[in-house]
Amino acid sequence: MAKTIKAHITGTVWKIEVKVGDSVDEGTVVAILESMKMEMPVESEDSGTVTAIHVTEGQPINEGVAICTLD
Repeated sequence: MAKTIKAHITGTVWKIEVKVGDSVDEGTVVAILESMKMEMPVESEDSGTVTAIHVTEGQPINEGVAICTLD
């Protein structure tokens, strides 16, 4: 069953830490957002394999936007 990891804050995608095919565990940082000049890590809430990345580095995003999908 696919699980979507979403942004917890509005900001800019500063860095994507995973790529499609990577295995992640609960707590793995999948991306870093920049918001209010602070770096905010986005962590996986589940274990799985990254099947899709929905954002690009430098992209401004809103809270709740899908960052990646795990299977």
